[in-house]
Amino acid sequence: MKTYEDTYWRAVIEHDSRANGTFVYGVRSTGIYCKPSCPSRRPEREQVVFFTEPAAAEQAGFRACRRCQPREGAVDAQVELVRRACRYIEQHLDEPVRLERLGAELGLSKTYAQRLFKRVMGISPRQYAEALRLGQIKSWLKEGVSVTRTLYEVGYSSSSRLYERAPGQLGMTPTAYKRGGAGMLIEYTIVDSPLGRLLVAATERGICRIGLHDSDEVLESTLRYEYPAAEIRRDSERLHPWLEEVVSYLAGEQPHLDLPLDIRATAFQWRVWEELRAIPVGQTRSYSAIARAIGQPQARRAVAQACKQNPVPLVIPCHRVVRENGDLGGYRWGVERKERLLEQERATTGRIAQGTAENEMKSR
Repeated sequence: MKTYEDTYWRAVIEHDSRANGTFVYGVRSTGIYCKPSCPSRRPEREQVVFFTEPAAAEQAGFRACRRCQPREGAVDAQVELVRRACRYIEQHLDEPVRLERLGAELGLSKTYAQRLFKRVMGISPRQYAEALRLGQIKSWLKEGVSVTRTLYEVGYSSSSRLYERAPGQLGMTPTAYKRGGAGMLIEYTIVDSPLGRLLVAATERGICRIGLHDSDEVLESTLRYEYPAAEIRRDSERLHPWLEEVVSYLAGEQPHLDLPLDIRATAFQWRVWEELRAIPVGQTRSYSAIARAIGQPQARRAVAQACKQNPVPLVIPCHRVVRENGDLGGYRWGVERKERLLEQERATTGRIAQGTAENEMKSR
């Protein structure tokens, strides 16, 4: 018998409410599944099978117990477990993330701890720790702390480990970030678009900023504020293929944008932005719905802030997030542009659907 099943069985015997949300158990003889704290008569061990969540038990053919209602509160309990995992990781950033220790802290197997964390957060425990470390790096480098000291304070064993991880999150090496982008080359161009003047800026790795405004000066100053020491120059030739795709999207000629990005983000921002990219074209979600989707239902305002800080709107479609009552809410490039983007997307998907239907009729 697996060790984690011993732990689960002990929780069932003791009707341990602390284990609620970590698993449910099905009883083969009755076809019913319960949560650990269910006060029903104790089943025979050989009749019991464990599941990590209610949906898995139901998929296996078990019905929910009417007495303990195992579906009720299961998600909240799992979210609380992940919150505990986050706190544990935050308190041990100077150590490698060891799944065995994390599982022991939560009373779970290491496999389930990993799976539960990733399901709620969208990233693994190790990725979460890396994001936290890189967040500290950005903060300390901005405050003038040396790269060497920062390196060891956040638990990297060598400079190569820090530098090999930095580009994916910082968008540049730690030293370059500390110097405001010194040593970086950012090329940009500004053109007319259906929604006003459009700026697209990119490093050699991908697009780092997209902006919409009536003023070229505002667009340029915003870019230079973010990277005050970088070499920034105007060059439309290299950016032309990417620029063409963005303009085509704004003109309603294509529904999707799939472009290489070179942007910085915290773990929370990445999770929010991934949810934004999952919203189907022509549809919207509320800030609260996004918060629930990432497993942090109370984080509605933080979700709104992450949308506001999105450096590449359109590619990461923050315009598809609205208020709970359906009002458009805010948009950094103006609510009128947000409204036009949504109208255009609905029209584009409508045309595609109509064309598909016509083709099906012709093929019959």
